[in-house]
Amino acid sequence: METFIIAGGFYTIGLIVFHLLFWRIFDWEQDLKRISFLNRATMQVLNISLTFCFIIFSYISLVHTAELLTASLGHSLLLLIALFWLIRAFQQIIFYKLHHRASWAFLLLFITGSLLYAIPVFYIIQPA
Repeated sequence: METFIIAGGFYTIGLIVFHLLFWRIFDWEQDLKRISFLNRATMQVLNISLTFCFIIFSYISLVHTAELLTASLGHSLLLLIALFWLIRAFQQIIFYKLHHRASWAFLLLFITGSLLYAIPVFYIIQPA
């Protein structure tokens, strides 16, 4: 089960890099000028804060793998991270729709993230 959690840590590192590149990928320097100051600031603050949450997910996954599998708090964290990615998958459907291949790819990406953390949880709670 450690393999799933470690894979989850590296999965999340990929999303850290992706989010750090948002300014370049989405040309935020120009594109965000079209919205209000408050909305522009909010988008950037949310992205930076989310990126920090991903850093936390990765750190916990890669440095505290054993504790995630053996401690009650670890079990809770695994479940909450799995739910985070599952909720993000539903948001993909609601807000981005599934009209483009990229939307489907992101949906599958987020479901994968959820499974990386959910599988160890279900393994832990199975009766011996």
